[in-house]
Amino acid sequence: MRAAEVAVSFKMRLLLLLLVAASAVVRSEASANLGGVPSKRLKMQYATGPLLKFQIWTSFCYRRVFEEYMRVISQRYPDIRIEGENYLPQPIYRHIASFLSIFKLVLIGLIIVGKDPFAFFGMQAPSIWQWGQENKVYACMMVFFLSNMIENQCMSTGAFEITLNDVPVWSKLESGHLPSMQQLVQILDNEMKLNVHMDSIPHHRS
Repeated sequence: MRAAEVAVSFKMRLLLLLLVAASAVVRSEASANLGGVPSKRLKMQYATGPLLKFQIWTSFCYRRVFEEYMRVISQRYPDIRIEGENYLPQPIYRHIASFLSIFKLVLIGLIIVGKDPFAFFGMQAPSIWQWGQENKVYACMMVFFLSNMIENQCMSTGAFEITLNDVPVWSKLESGHLPSMQQLVQILDNEMKLNVHMDSIPHHRS
């Protein structure tokens, strides 16, 4: 009986470590810069051309679109500097996500050690807590994945904002959809022609 309890305790500790590691990986990926952007920025930091900046939601699909756009644009407009960064949600949603990331680990720890938090407040533990004590592995996994789902929902913005020299040229939040490559190229062509035309106009002193 003692050996069985030790084996269960070891499995629960291992599960906690795995969940903590998975949470850290998810959090680091969500807060990291866009894949490939730092090297691209260093490569083009000495260019003196216009600055094209992307602020996007850090989902896998959006990152892939950004990387494809960056590749095509850098080939078509070698003088344009390209930067990308995360579009952060409102502070209230970031605070909620941060709170949940800590709360889920505390809750999982309480489930594993079998500490009843309701007794501290003089309350009777609800039936779901009793179920969690009888099914600790399933309860920990349920808390982990449910919390992660809410955290991702809080951090998701759906943004794909593009500016050229700090002038907005596309907003997915306003338009409701991503620009096609043809649309983006047409916008850049128009902006570049306009800039060339403005530079060609002689400036006379008044």
